[in-house]
Amino acid sequence: MQLRTENLNYSIKVKHVVLGLFILLSSQVMAQEIIEEKKEEEVKEEAVINDQQRRKIDGVAAVVGDYVVLDSDIDRQFEMLEASGASIKDITRCQMFGKLLEDKLLQHHAIQDSLVINDAEIRASVNAQLNAFADQIGSMEKLVAYYKKETEQQLRDEMYELNKSNKMASQMQQKIVSEIEVTPEEVRQFYKSIPEDERPMFGTELKVAQIVVIPETSEEEKQKVIDRLNEFRADVIDNGASFTVKATLYSDDTGSKPNGGKYTLNKTRPQMVKEFRDVAFGLQEGEISQPFASDFGYHIVVLEKIRGQEYDVRHILLRPKVTQQAIDEAKAKLEKARESIINEEITFAEAAREVSDEKETKFEGGLLINPQTQDYSFELTKMEPELYAQIQNLKEDEVSLILTDSDRINETKFKILKVTNRTDEHEADFAKDYLKIKSLALQEKQFKAVEKWQETKILETFVKINGDHRDCEFSSNWLKKQ
Repeated sequence: MQLRTENLNYSIKVKHVVLGLFILLSSQVMAQEIIEEKKEEEVKEEAVINDQQRRKIDGVAAVVGDYVVLDSDIDRQFEMLEASGASIKDITRCQMFGKLLEDKLLQHHAIQDSLVINDAEIRASVNAQLNAFADQIGSMEKLVAYYKKETEQQLRDEMYELNKSNKMASQMQQKIVSEIEVTPEEVRQFYKSIPEDERPMFGTELKVAQIVVIPETSEEEKQKVIDRLNEFRADVIDNGASFTVKATLYSDDTGSKPNGGKYTLNKTRPQMVKEFRDVAFGLQEGEISQPFASDFGYHIVVLEKIRGQEYDVRHILLRPKVTQQAIDEAKAKLEKARESIINEEITFAEAAREVSDEKETKFEGGLLINPQTQDYSFELTKMEPELYAQIQNLKEDEVSLILTDSDRINETKFKILKVTNRTDEHEADFAKDYLKIKSLALQEKQFKAVEKWQETKILETFVKINGDHRDCEFSSNWLKKQ
């Protein structure tokens, strides 16, 4: 059991970190190019070997299906982990090589199984990420120089390819485990199978409740952005102005702004907020919508092209300004609620229901839901740094001072926090920690399913391990030994 647990932890640690580290943008995408399909496996291998002329410095470590793994890819993976702050002292070169082989096997069979990858979704994600990175480093030009690329487009293309490959591997793995569930009896047996001296320790846990007040936007400010959007719309319709240029210059949507406000929507896969989808899917090609509201602000949308279930649209988003008076009023409203709670005139939960503007928590007494476990408990050491900083000095049932915060919808909002139900670090208990133990049991069952799938697919897939890499002691049968 200990070995299995360690293997599971390693797999999760390396896979999740490596697959998620596209932000480091190493040039490893070159290792993910697809080799042209040949009729015979020998011809495929010969093509890769002949390609050595182009890769004089960078040897081919392995071929898995239609993909190659280069020697340099292993080095880059270590560089990525180090740059992310992860420890690499317990990860051997052979283990990292094995992880790359697994990724290529998943990617190869994602293609074989015709898994659909939403290109527009990936490009939109790349745009948003690059813009965020550029803001951090100072400019897009500095970002391109930092990653030693010749042009911004080269950086975007490489980031796209890396994201796409990672998405393929992730979707293939998800397909393998999508229907796996665990019964209460399986959870019980999993717990009993762990020796008493090896049962996991769960860190200090607590529940966090919050009350959020958001400054109201005046009708005057709302009308200003509606009028501005109508001006844009009229200029495009009456004067032939470019919708794309206006989106690039004026839109408040930083994710789509560099791409002229473009998104590709799919009728079978919900994207964007409902208000946006309803308007976009109701347009004719070339038609521009009237201004409409969503939680993000006010939009106008133009439908450029319908391709089956996919709709190519562009939009301009404008957010109404919040006045200083509205900000002051929101803060005063929350201060009054805080005083009532401290004076025991009202409970925290009652105040949340009465004054909180956060729909997700106000009817739950303000309790936050842990996005990883989907319950109300947070393990202190695994809490998001921002939230941890806000509650670390709070005693149980103490109400925080008013904090100023923001999110992707609201530039300014105010909140107060309260910590409840603190449980100190303890050994796993079946009754108290059932949901966590269930998660571990499901994780173990999924791991075994992926392992079984992998062993089967290795035998069905062309795999060639080259040079000293054949000396590695793999946990899977990559060398196809009997």
